[in-house]
Amino acid sequence: MPRVIVDCAIYRDGCRTEGPADFSDALDQARAAGGSFLWIGLHEPTEKEFALVTSEFGLHPLAVEDALTAHQRPKLEVYDDSLFLVLKPVRYEEKAGTVTAGELMVFVGDSFVVTVRHGGANPLSAVRERLEHTPEVLAHGPTAVMYAVADAVVDHYLDVADALHEDLDELETEVFAPDGSGSQNTAGRIYAFKREVLEFRRATGPLAEPMTRLAGAGVPFVHEGSRPFFRDVSDHLTRVNEHVEGLDRLLSDILSAHLAQMGVRQNDDMRKISAWAAMAAVPTLIAGIYGMNFRHMWELRQPWGYPAVVGLMAGVIALLYRMFKRRGWL
Repeated sequence: MPRVIVDCAIYRDGCRTEGPADFSDALDQARAAGGSFLWIGLHEPTEKEFALVTSEFGLHPLAVEDALTAHQRPKLEVYDDSLFLVLKPVRYEEKAGTVTAGELMVFVGDSFVVTVRHGGANPLSAVRERLEHTPEVLAHGPTAVMYAVADAVVDHYLDVADALHEDLDELETEVFAPDGSGSQNTAGRIYAFKREVLEFRRATGPLAEPMTRLAGAGVPFVHEGSRPFFRDVSDHLTRVNEHVEGLDRLLSDILSAHLAQMGVRQNDDMRKISAWAAMAAVPTLIAGIYGMNFRHMWELRQPWGYPAVVGLMAGVIALLYRMFKRRGWL
């Protein structure tokens, strides 16, 4: 267990206190003291490692299965002895252009909070440190921890959304470059970017319903005074989801515009090829006629015949060139 326990502490009136090394004794102490709760943080525990936590805290087996399996969508489940919240913190690698989502499960019950983290994205250490410097917030009990964790995750969503918008602006500038220099593999880049936005959307979209429920009344183990704070988190999440919707629409529009530009460029290329082919056909036609080797052909034995035919070729080509140039084909 020590390798999966990131931190374990008792908080009394918002202040961290030293407690027993065994977390089952620490939970009994927190419940006996009044105004106290135990916060234990775990990182990717196995079923065997999590079994003791399950028995001591009375966690529901379905919630335990979700916490161990991971790969869950954001949700809020209410059980008899605990509240179970699933969050998906995300991390955006700007150089690689990838969105990586982790998973964060929060169990809240009578005088305890259990957080289980999967993946590399980790807002919990900063949240715990910030809460320990604001005991007036932490004094509200386990609800304060759940609010602070959700707030940290959603605030980071806003940062990721801003970073994605900046990269989208660069991609948009490249697509609409006047010289068309950014056309190589641009469709592939747009599609890859769209997949990253979809990954981000999977983390932010389903979280709206749990935040709305926490902002309302009737959810057990949630302090009544915390509802305005959860409403604030819900408002921030709405902004994030609007950002994501805007990103998705813009990407679709950019992809459509890029494909239309490619079609126009192909049409221009085909017109140029056709114009040059038409100009090349004229001398080919005339040369082919005079290559048929008939005995009696006009001007065949005249000294000015060859210059006249060459001049005719040049004149027709010049006429076609001028016509195609005027119509914008060349």
